[in-house]
Amino acid sequence: MDLIDTSVAALAGPSIRADLGGGPMTLQWVLSAYTAAFALGLVTSGRLGDLLGRRRLFLLGMTGFTLASLACGFAPGPGFLIGARVFQGLFGAAMIPQGIALVKVVFPPERLREALMPFGPIMGLATVAGPILAGWLLHLNLFGSEWRSIFLINVPFGVLAGLLALRVLPRHSGEDRSARLDLRGVGLLTAASALLIVPLIQGRELGWPVWTYVLMAAGVVAFVLFARSERRSSHPVIAPSLFAKRGFVFGLLITGGFYASLSGFVLVVNLLLQSGLGWTPLRSGFALLPWAAGTAIATLLSGAALAAKLGRASLRLGLVIAVAGLLALWWSIAHWGAASTSWQLAPALFVTGAGSGLLFIPLFDFILGDATPEEAGSGSGMLNAAQQFAGAIGVAALGTVFFARVGPAATPSWIPAAELVFGLCAGLCLVALALVGFLPKHTAH
Repeated sequence: MDLIDTSVAALAGPSIRADLGGGPMTLQWVLSAYTAAFALGLVTSGRLGDLLGRRRLFLLGMTGFTLASLACGFAPGPGFLIGARVFQGLFGAAMIPQGIALVKVVFPPERLREALMPFGPIMGLATVAGPILAGWLLHLNLFGSEWRSIFLINVPFGVLAGLLALRVLPRHSGEDRSARLDLRGVGLLTAASALLIVPLIQGRELGWPVWTYVLMAAGVVAFVLFARSERRSSHPVIAPSLFAKRGFVFGLLITGGFYASLSGFVLVVNLLLQSGLGWTPLRSGFALLPWAAGTAIATLLSGAALAAKLGRASLRLGLVIAVAGLLALWWSIAHWGAASTSWQLAPALFVTGAGSGLLFIPLFDFILGDATPEEAGSGSGMLNAAQQFAGAIGVAALGTVFFARVGPAATPSWIPAAELVFGLCAGLCLVALALVGFLPKHTAH
């Protein structure tokens, strides 16, 4: 539900904007509100699972996610939709970590890898299904619902999953009742994130007034205060010892660069196909099938064999392939322009997806390769949160660059704007590639 929801919202973005109105920042907020709220929720949901019970929090998250999806489907305006997306992200963050924790409790250590094996194929399936499902639902326009059906489709799945969870999830799952929540640390991290994301999205449309720069500077200060608070806290949000590990610190930078690039790419390629080339959502969804297929195939290969055989080199391979795909896509749209066809873009999209897919499963394992078992849980939560933050900032920053390059609505320059962003995405992946050598050589065990 989470993976599909992210991809369908990106594909439906132009339809949402056409129906509800609003400028380019409306679309950026629809995507960033979810990922930013998801990231903030991930920071605390692991501890809340210990305090409130993992089964209870999973059920709360699933119920809230389903109701928020219903609210998105009936949103009367952009502000309501953005607010509903915030709740979707928060409830999704409450739900997802509990699912992984419950699997680890139910299965003995010797069977854990076997139990987690379906995760890779399901990621791949969701990646493939997202663009097709969104394009198909938008094309069918069931009961005149237009884009609303992409959110309403979550409701029957959420009800079914909630009923199954009530029946099969264990009532006691190794909670740590002595755990405490560092409210000051969570508050500072939340404030720092909001102070960065809000001006990045609002700034371009408002002409970058002075207050946008003041807020971004305040965001940096809030991050510094958060780091100081963590060192002094008796129940830190993140284990401070992690920041003494070179691999973890550089891993955060790699995660940030890669996922900012990925989110910017997903936003811009959908805008290019629909607004720039004038394709329907259904045609755009099928055009993105090579990208989704490349991601799914590479995810399966990486999880099954490549990461174990190649070690850290598998990350370098994935980033090199992703850069090659992005540059090939840049060349393709520069060469064929508005006359581009799905077949002409397919090879570059497939290669871009394959490069990304090679990183999805092993990246966090390598970053946490030298973490202790006590640090691994906190570190994994932080990396997942960093992934979502990077996604939100990627949409905000690269979306702002894109719309600034597009220019006035009367004479938009969609193709040059897309070329610029694809080049920046490739540059972010190259930065991540240069930092891979600082990671541990082996995965976490």
